[in-house]
This record gives sequence, C-alpha cells and structure tokens, in this order.
Amino acid sequence: MSRWHNWAGTASADPQRIHTPRSAAEIAEVVTGVAVNGRRVRAWGSGHSFTPIAVADSDAIDLRGWTGIAAVDAGNHRVTVRSGTTIRQLNAELDGLGLALTNLGDIDAQTIAGAVSTGTHGTGARLGGLATQIVQLELVLADGSVVTCSADRQPDLFAAARVGLGALGVITHVTLQCEPAFALAAQERPEPLEQVLEGFDTFAAENDHFEFYWFPYGKNALVKRNNRLPAGETPRPLSRAREFLDYEIMENVAFGTLCRIGRAVPRLVQPLGRFASAALSAREYSDTSHRVFVTHRGVRFVESEYAVPRESLQEVLRELRALVPRLENPVAFPVEVRVAAADDIWLSTAQGRDSAYIAVHQFVGMPYREYFAGFESIVGAVGGRPHWGKMHTLDATALRERYPHFDDFVKVAQRCDPAGVFRNSYVDRVLGPLP
Repeated sequence: MSRWHNWAGTASADPQRIHTPRSAAEIAEVVTGVAVNGRRVRAWGSGHSFTPIAVADSDAIDLRGWTGIAAVDAGNHRVTVRSGTTIRQLNAELDGLGLALTNLGDIDAQTIAGAVSTGTHGTGARLGGLATQIVQLELVLADGSVVTCSADRQPDLFAAARVGLGALGVITHVTLQCEPAFALAAQERPEPLEQVLEGFDTFAAENDHFEFYWFPYGKNALVKRNNRLPAGETPRPLSRAREFLDYEIMENVAFGTLCRIGRAVPRLVQPLGRFASAALSAREYSDTSHRVFVTHRGVRFVESEYAVPRESLQEVLRELRALVPRLENPVAFPVEVRVAAADDIWLSTAQGRDSAYIAVHQFVGMPYREYFAGFESIVGAVGGRPHWGKMHTLDATALRERYPHFDDFVKVAQRCDPAGVFRNSYVDRVLGPLP
C-alpha cells in the first residue's frame, strides 16, 4: 500500500493496489480484472489537479510508464501520443519533429490524459483549449474493450471523452492536430489595473494570446501579450542569466519568501502585496512557442478557477475586487485572467460560449475557504463553470444547469461504465449517483 498525494496537498489516497501497465493491452487487462472483481479504478498521471478527481481507494492505474509519441502523420501534422506522456515530454518530442501545439496552458507537468480529462486550456480569444486540438482518442471501457472515437467514429463518445473526467474509460492514446513549429514574441510588463480593465476587450482582440495577473492590494497588473513571430525572423530568447533571475529568483524564490513571511505574519500580507505589485518588471523576448507558453511554478498554492461568459467579466471582477478587502484573512497570491473561444465539447468550460477564465489562488497553508466561497458565489450568479481539475463545491444538480449537454454526457458515461468501475467520490458528486 502506498499513500498518494496531489501536487497541492489537497487530496490523498491509500489505494489497495497500484498497477503500472506498459501497453494498452495491459491497461485493458487491469480494467477487466478490476471490473470482474467488483472494484473501482482511477487512472493516475502527475497529480496536478487540485480536486480529488484522481483519488483511488481500491485500485489505481499509474500511467507514468506509458509514455512517448506512438505514431506520426507528418503530412497532416498529427501525432498519436501515449496517455501517460507529460506535456513537457510531448513538447520536447514535438520539437524534434519540427511540430508544435497551437495553444498551451502555462504548466507542463500534467500528463496528456490528465490535461485532456480536466479541460486544461491556455489563453487566446480566437483559440480553444487543449481538447479542441484532439482529432482522435483511444480508450479502454469498463468491459475491457478498446474503442476509438473521433468526429466521424462514435461522435457522441468523442464529444464526451475530450473532457471526460476519467468517467468513461482509461485513455490509452490521444491523437493531436499539431502545426509546424513556430516562435512567439513575448511582452510582459506591469500596467495600471484600471487601464488593463478598460482596454481588456481590445487587448484580447489585438493579441494572439493575452492574459493578466491582478495583485490584490496593488495598483498594477502583470500583463502578458504573446504573438506569433513572423516567419523567417530569428527568435531572441532571454539570456540564461536573465531567465534565471526573472523566473527562478524573482517569481519563485523571492515571491515564495514574501508568501512565507505573509503566512507567518498575516498583517504583513497587504503591504507585501503592494510591494510585489510595485516591484513588477518588464521584459520582451521571443522563443520557441512552448518555452513562451510555459512558466515554472515553484511556489505551491491552492486554486479555484471558473469560466464565465466573456460579457460578464467586468462585473465579476468588480465584485471580486470589492470582496477581497472584506475578507477576514488576506490574499497572498495574484488573480489570473484569461480568455478562450467557444467550442462544442460537452463538458468543456467554454462549451457554446466565448469565455473568460478567472483563477483565484492562495499560498499553501494559508486560509482560503472564505475567499473561494465568496468567489464561487460571484461567478455562480453569471453561470460560471468550474475548471474540473481545480477546487469547487458544485454537484450534479448545479452543474446540470450550467452545461446544456450534461445529461448527454451522463448517458454516454452510463453506457460506457454501467457499474461505475471508473467512479470515485468526486465523480459521484459531479455526475450524480448511478441509477
């Protein structure tokens, strides 16, 4: 028996059995054995979800030995990748093939299966999340059968499985639509928050990728604009020394130190927050796309993130800014704001509507429940949808009202897994009990 913890320390489990398959056939064999014996199983990746979505009490399938690109369709710029492959490894292997993913989030520690199953996304008003780049999935269902789905082959399963919560089966392979490798020009700088909010729609429309971080108690936001470097232009990455200073020393070591001081002496959090906002620095560089998308996160935190209709963003931020000063416990971490285009994936947070994403964080070990509850109330009033891998309190009754295809998803899940082999307490809560 081995105790498992997720990255943030918000979930843990003591599974009775941990399976480490090295092939799709071995994954199917494990699932069949679990089902025959009336047990439950959950697939494990990197444990980077903040929710208990990966908690396995009976059996766990550790996919970290099932990695790498399995096939390449060079003519169509497509790759098929094994489900335990981390996004970091995938980016490196795509580099070697002269390929890249169109859009990425800012963390690359997740496995591709975990990222797909929880709806990982990046930012870009004209772009969708990672799931929109999937053209085919292979899964092992509860009866041990291996099935393939795509837009043309079992389209209802495909609409469900691209953000499947691990409730439909164990993903074995993901086929991704890539494109020729490209570089991004990055501009990161502090700007007055009021100016950022006033120009938000324009900034989101003018840039390929736009986001900002609001530091509570400060007047400035850290604004990030990433745009494609023209073909043939040579990238100018940060020097190793500047990269180490800006990202490792300032964003991790120094910021982590401020957070630890604030945790030890809460009355210092507000002045430290004002200091952090005032101390933000500017930088411009260009580099391979994934090196711009991804940021190393060395400071541990807890997080809740909701997608709201784009037109609701300003209202939500006004109420959130009013909430923070009223909290009993101060907030040590910034709020992240991003955008995404509408998609047609049943449980995607951007299903059917252009969306803005608001993520609230708190330094690990500091009180967060009042803050997160107030945030949930604000976004709930505009039909906010929680990121499946980040902290929220909603159940099936609430979620059914926010997802037009919620019942379609549940029907597919019950067809693929009628006995609940792939369920755990989190899945039971968000999808409702089995009939």
